[in-house]
Amino acid sequence: MSTKLPASQNSKTYFEQIPVEVVKKIARLDEAPGKAPGQTGAVPIKATSLRTRPKTDAGHFHGVQFYNDPDGLCRIVGGFIGEGLEQGALAVVIATPDHTARIVSCLQQRGIDVDALKRDGHLVTLNASDTLQLFMTDDGLPNPGAFRHTLGQILTDIRRGREHCTIRAYGEMVDLLWKDGREAAAIRLETLWNQLGSTHDFALLCGYSMGNFYKGAALDEIKAQHSHLVDDEGDSAALRAAM
Repeated sequence: MSTKLPASQNSKTYFEQIPVEVVKKIARLDEAPGKAPGQTGAVPIKATSLRTRPKTDAGHFHGVQFYNDPDGLCRIVGGFIGEGLEQGALAVVIATPDHTARIVSCLQQRGIDVDALKRDGHLVTLNASDTLQLFMTDDGLPNPGAFRHTLGQILTDIRRGREHCTIRAYGEMVDLLWKDGREAAAIRLETLWNQLGSTHDFALLCGYSMGNFYKGAALDEIKAQHSHLVDDEGDSAALRAAM
């Protein structure tokens, strides 16, 4: 989606951008020895690659990638979605038109017939802004019931008749909320994605523009909602089990 939502003119929050190096340093701190979910012994948390099927011990992968370069983001997303499709998975992409076009280009460079996959219902691409409006309320927050109905139906429809297939999804609706200065709505949307993961089996990757990622409590809240941090090479480091 080439159209960007304008930043909020009424927000009184002070925003400070964080360099990529700082985010990666934070990720390395999370890789210190500790207990992984479901394990009793202390073991180091190691980075894993998105080139293997992403799945947490709890069964729900909710990764996040912070990006400065749209092409770099779409290369990572293209690999995440593309490998899944090559392995027989289903895929849902909820992104801006511009990012969707870049992701599709990456898939085509892998030799994937995007048109055929769309025609057969194995790949669904949706406009992030349009999809967001299907469950946002007048007070600027996502409606939980409307979200579950909208996204749950999307996941159910793509899997109908293919119940054995896994689903890989990429979304940047939350990034649009950040760009509009609606931090509370963004955090709420992340929690709704995690709740949906308890009733639907899918692996989710989110993208955040570094220009919209801010220092302080917001950083901790975003980390708390994701299970893995994905770096520029497509490797993922475990953060924590998403709630």
